[in-house]
Amino acid sequence: MKKKSAIELIAGTDIRGERQAWAARYDAVRAYTEALAAPLSAEDQTVQSMPDVSPTKWHRAHVSWFFENFLLVPHLSGYRPFDPDFGYLFNSYYETVGPRHPRPARGLVSRPGIEAIARYRAHVDDGMQRLIRTASDAPWGALATLIELGLNHEEQHQELLLMDILHVLSCNTLDPAYGCPPGGGEDSVLPALEWVNIGGGLRQIGHAGDGFAFDNETPRHRVWLEPFLLASRLVTCGEYLAFIGDEGYRRPDLWKSEGWATVNAQNWDAPLYWRNDGPGWSVFTLEGRRPIDPAQPVRHVSFYEADAYARWAGKRLPTEAEWEIAATEQAEVLDQLAGAVWQWTASPYVAYPGFRPPAGAIGEYNGKFMSNQMVLRGGASITPAGHARATYRNFFPPNARWCVGGIRLAEDAS
Repeated sequence: MKKKSAIELIAGTDIRGERQAWAARYDAVRAYTEALAAPLSAEDQTVQSMPDVSPTKWHRAHVSWFFENFLLVPHLSGYRPFDPDFGYLFNSYYETVGPRHPRPARGLVSRPGIEAIARYRAHVDDGMQRLIRTASDAPWGALATLIELGLNHEEQHQELLLMDILHVLSCNTLDPAYGCPPGGGEDSVLPALEWVNIGGGLRQIGHAGDGFAFDNETPRHRVWLEPFLLASRLVTCGEYLAFIGDEGYRRPDLWKSEGWATVNAQNWDAPLYWRNDGPGWSVFTLEGRRPIDPAQPVRHVSFYEADAYARWAGKRLPTEAEWEIAATEQAEVLDQLAGAVWQWTASPYVAYPGFRPPAGAIGEYNGKFMSNQMVLRGGASITPAGHARATYRNFFPPNARWCVGGIRLAEDAS
């Protein structure tokens, strides 16, 4: 049976109502991207502070390129690309589509400016609305699948936009604030720490049922788990300060070899954006520099730091299968599963048994990155509402700190 999209579930079998729902959702997602960029000046939107960071205006253009390249050019009769050069400038990593501007040099593209990017987005939006209205019924199912992928892709870039601008602004010695982050501030009430016992046995993980999922969440498959315990909440800044105070960054016995080499090469002594100002520790946030709140989850730590902390605490990181089973079976007794930080797991990002990437350029979306990455689960405070789910597999290199990575501990039940 073909899985239904979220829009199909809302609209039922009414094709006209389904298309209206798609048009409304498309507008809402696209408008949210612009709302996120609105507090930023043209200068803010052009800076690239490190190779992993992309300028805000590049994010705005790239997600538009995605819709233009994969939907409008092949499927909307008479559509003319906004600018033929944009295909080179705003392709990210799709080798089969054609050559692209080098990722580390995106900040050197001062032109087109943000006004031209806004016109580009409007041009693509007009085309997409025409496509949604006028596409014949025969290919509509395939088009709706691509539209849903494009919208989820844009939501990923909404989170990246905020991750990247935080890094950009952190490089300014004046500590300028972006503004109030989406969703407002977080609750500083510290949940009690309990250890939730999860029984072992044969389970299934991976996406199943109705609704959207990325290809890397499939296929659903069986896993064997030994009994384990999972912390009911995330590791806090106060707890991580104890790790720092116990010379955690100076003890090679706590670190994996590559992690220890990175600590020394990069002179790490605290999470990214932390600073010891004399009166006490502070952290740079989207709202500017703030004193460390001991009750808040620690964030912007790498896998290496999360793993070292777990070893220092006498625990370990959960595997992604353990995390998913716990989030599915014990969600009612686990705090901060989503909406705070992405949670590092001990699992490398590899294909599930039986995984096959889709044919064509879309197949480059996830599968090509299944090497030298670690999986994170959950969802961060800056993750768009409704974007993540228990089966969602986020992934970053083990040394990545600008992503909103945090720590949840596990241990063997025995």
